[in-house]
Amino acid sequence: MTQPLVGKQILIVEDEYVFRSLIESYLRSLGAEIRLAADGVEALERMSSGSPPDLLICDLDMPRMNGLILVETLRNHGNQTPILVISATDKMSDIASALRLGVQDVLLKPIGDLNRLRETVLACIYPGFFNSRVEQEENLFQDWDALVSDPQAAVQLLQQLQPPISQEINGCKINYRQLIAADKPGLVLDIAPLSENDLAFYCLDVTRAGDNGVLAALLLRALFNGLVQEQLAGRAQSLPELGVLLKQVNQLLRQANLQGQFPLLVGYYHSGLENLILVSAGLNATLNMQNGQTIQVSNGVPLGTLGNAYLNQISQHSNAWECQIWGPGGRLRLMLSAE
Repeated sequence: MTQPLVGKQILIVEDEYVFRSLIESYLRSLGAEIRLAADGVEALERMSSGSPPDLLICDLDMPRMNGLILVETLRNHGNQTPILVISATDKMSDIASALRLGVQDVLLKPIGDLNRLRETVLACIYPGFFNSRVEQEENLFQDWDALVSDPQAAVQLLQQLQPPISQEINGCKINYRQLIAADKPGLVLDIAPLSENDLAFYCLDVTRAGDNGVLAALLLRALFNGLVQEQLAGRAQSLPELGVLLKQVNQLLRQANLQGQFPLLVGYYHSGLENLILVSAGLNATLNMQNGQTIQVSNGVPLGTLGNAYLNQISQHSNAWECQIWGPGGRLRLMLSAE
């Protein structure tokens, strides 16, 4: 097929006129219908006034509203339009942040080979006909080999990506406190909004797998949002099976050839339903509910220990709760209030 994008709408969000024109002309030659925006604010206006595009291509560094804020805004409102980031950034933290927000791929400027652009766009729009999810995500980590060979750089990147200790997500006030050794990572926490009503989080102990623990944490940051979204897809009650998700993570760690034990706790909270779901693979946890009830979370066995993970999922209703998590890497207290 000489024009594989016939009938597909693509929104290009780019403030650099020459580069935007180049991408526009090339994608039009492949049959795509193109809409243009110079920044994130204009992109939101374009998307609210017409039919949703089949693909959004955006830069990261733009005036008024940059690419990361644009992607975060769309994902927070439940918009799952495939997104391809094309940027000149040299910061791995920016790339990791974009991946955590659920973009499909990242390309770095300048793009010397338009065939590479073509393959990437097609993979975003027709994912079933191209690489598996794992292969795509591996391609996104442009500096993965460098991180593997430089453990200290991987540690520094992981520390940069830790969430703020206090924030508000989807109307929920979230705070956490942790006790770990100051000179090395222990329990790694990540919290991510999924839509206007729900969020997900995980806590990973990176101390039981040597350098592979930090690499596993970086890989999980890239994959976590997409895995949870896959669990939510098609569910009328929007309640995922976290045990299934952890089995997927276990398999991905094996496919990435990361050996060791990876104690991991995963949680999901729906503020509209006031429903909290937790499952643990190797971390101790106690859940304190607003009504005074205390629940011990079964810790199970760490990921990486067995070929398959057999996990028990707990589900509780509350608009305020506290979860205390501990393991060899330290102790962490996560608090949420939807009041």
